[in-house]
Amino acid sequence: MSVSPSVQELPVAAGLAALEVAGLSAGYRQTAALQNVSFSVPRGSLLAVVGPNGAGKSTLFKVILGLVAPWTGSVHVLGRPVRDARRLVAYMPQVELVDWSFPVTVFDVVMMGSYSRLGLFRRPGKAEREAARRALETVRLADMAERQIGELSGGQQRRALLARALTSDPEVRLLDEPMTGLDATAQHDMIRLFHQLTAEGRTIIAATHDLSCVAAEFKLALLLNRRVVAFGPPREAMTQAMLNETFQRHMLWVNVDGRIFIVHG
Repeated sequence: MSVSPSVQELPVAAGLAALEVAGLSAGYRQTAALQNVSFSVPRGSLLAVVGPNGAGKSTLFKVILGLVAPWTGSVHVLGRPVRDARRLVAYMPQVELVDWSFPVTVFDVVMMGSYSRLGLFRRPGKAEREAARRALETVRLADMAERQIGELSGGQQRRALLARALTSDPEVRLLDEPMTGLDATAQHDMIRLFHQLTAEGRTIIAATHDLSCVAAEFKLALLLNRRVVAFGPPREAMTQAMLNETFQRHMLWVNVDGRIFIVHG
């Protein structure tokens, strides 16, 4: 019986984009959620996917994860079609989509991040347990490893999910609303971790409604409403006109002491 290679055993050619989306259309039954979406994300990028509810953000993530098949177009992760790149991608769901009453410890949840890398026939061993402990240390939850996951606060639960996404050491991390419910200190810690990971060459793609955080901290912004409205550095992509078009409502930039805030009209 052959064993599928781990992420570390999959060679990555220099110069490849972390994510290449070309002419992507996808949806459910006869309803299109994405229409002719194209963009390219360099390795080591911190990208925010911004748009209203129903804009296609979740569908985009599901296509990248191989859970939804494109109608047209293509998606490649580090030069590979998504069916061959699943071990290169980790996903952090929204906190609201998780059953926190399930009787598992924080450490158990984080260990789950290693399963996709190991494949069906291998059990986690010493290396995977050490990776889980390192991930917990990275998100500052090492002292809560044996707590039941439901006992954690909302911010701590979000950090536990991020640790799970760190455990397999993927090239690309998809994060769904990672900032929701975090206080200012926890948000700062999360952003600092994002910068650390991208400096190491990893790529983070986060769907978020926190526009002020995107403007201040992210390297790239994708404004999405079924199609690409704008893509590029936040100061170029997130203009008042582009935001208004994306959200179909009036949005206003406000500059306070050099910090950008975005006001919903």
